[in-house]
Amino acid sequence: MTQETAEHVAAMLRDARNEKGWTQGQLAAELGTSQSAVARMEQGKQNLSLKMIQRLESIFDRSIVNVGKPQMTHLRVEGGRTLSGAVDVNSSKNAGVALLCASLINRGTTVLRRLARIEEVNRIVEVLTSIGVECTWLNDTDLRLRRPAVLDLDAMDVDAARRTRSVIMLLGPLLDETEEYRLPYAGGCDLGTRTVEPHMQALRQFGLSVEATAGFYTIQAPPADTQDRSFVLTERGDTVTENAIMAAAHREGTTVIRNASPNYMVQDLCFYLQMLGVVIDGVGTTTLSITGRPVINADIEYYPSEDPIEAMSLITAGIVTNSEVTVRRVPIEFMEIELATLGQMGQQLEISGEYMARNGRTRLVDVTTKPSELRAPEDKIHPMPFPGLNIDNLPFFAVIAANASGQTMIHDWVYENRAIYLTELNRLGAQVQLLDPHRIYVNGPTKWRAAEVGCPPALRPAACLLLAMLAARGVSELRNIYVIERGYEDLAERLNTIGAKVEYFQD
Repeated sequence: MTQETAEHVAAMLRDARNEKGWTQGQLAAELGTSQSAVARMEQGKQNLSLKMIQRLESIFDRSIVNVGKPQMTHLRVEGGRTLSGAVDVNSSKNAGVALLCASLINRGTTVLRRLARIEEVNRIVEVLTSIGVECTWLNDTDLRLRRPAVLDLDAMDVDAARRTRSVIMLLGPLLDETEEYRLPYAGGCDLGTRTVEPHMQALRQFGLSVEATAGFYTIQAPPADTQDRSFVLTERGDTVTENAIMAAAHREGTTVIRNASPNYMVQDLCFYLQMLGVVIDGVGTTTLSITGRPVINADIEYYPSEDPIEAMSLITAGIVTNSEVTVRRVPIEFMEIELATLGQMGQQLEISGEYMARNGRTRLVDVTTKPSELRAPEDKIHPMPFPGLNIDNLPFFAVIAANASGQTMIHDWVYENRAIYLTELNRLGAQVQLLDPHRIYVNGPTKWRAAEVGCPPALRPAACLLLAMLAARGVSELRNIYVIERGYEDLAERLNTIGAKVEYFQD
């Protein structure tokens, strides 16, 4: 950054902060840095990384470096490098989002420790802030949340809400917050038709009335009651289960939910609510019994557990580059089928003994990948609800299968469009044949080659392209990576710590 550019950025930063009416200390808290660092930024004396500039642009909703529309961010990858060393798995994105929504149930103070600093989290924090929740970053990863006595739902940041599908998860915690309010239609990844009807079916059990209007859901709150209720979810979905749990958590009676998801983010939510005094039996099973509390006022802190999808991403990086890499803090309960499938394909793995996550409940291991000769599995690879192979981990097997000898069928029965996006691996030399919107054949082994590829509008296929680029000799470019930023915290930098060479750039 030239001195002239640094001075321009400093002036823009001062103006943006003053317009918000913030002190340097308040901006430092938002950034998770020191007040002296902010002072240096505003004097043009602090070197700003592209990631820091992006964070500032997200906070102030404006371009900091160039006047006008913010530029898209891309990745440049020098592939064909052997990786080595160790990398830790970060906390779960999906658990973090659920816990942010669940914090609305608590009238006290919630501190979420080691929360993932990703775009999906940022969007929910923006929504919560807009309705009156005091959201303060105590450092780079710890977030303190304090809700007001009355939420200003009319002031909700509609733009932030529309940029995340997770906004639908506010229905449960806001069950009887006010007699009537509106919630914007949810956005997020483009994965085909994903109906919200299962959410509505579950919440109707509590008397919630929802009417779809132009761009919004209009919600009529149910009257308070103390009755017991029991129902079955027609779809064992993670977010559907979480919405139902959060609704039950602040109803006085006992709610029994059958065909509930026992997946990792659901368990994290249950652990948090148990700390708030909600009685939950059956955690980790498909039948939950929840005795709620109509008023919850507790000061607590909670550590979300580690993310099995990020764990699979990092393990895949070691496999596709034929490297010895140790991925630490892997939540083994939610990875056993994936690791067993890799073993059937000939992948050698070393797995450490178990130890506890910071939440005191989730079991962790360290997994080391070894250079291996892979072969296609005899049967197709397909996901199943937990404890089966995780739906979000399925795409990584397309990259892995491309390194294996033989033909692998991958059946993504959940999403209509995601398999289509995996054919973009062909741009990097893979042989992926689309059979229908749900099934692909992957033929290997692949001689990966460098290429310039645009990010598809779906998180995991986009991450798969980045991982394939690590294996492709030469320089590749992955363009417009916002979708990756939604689900991963500093993925490029963390891959660089184990020997990758990935850099951010803008046109």
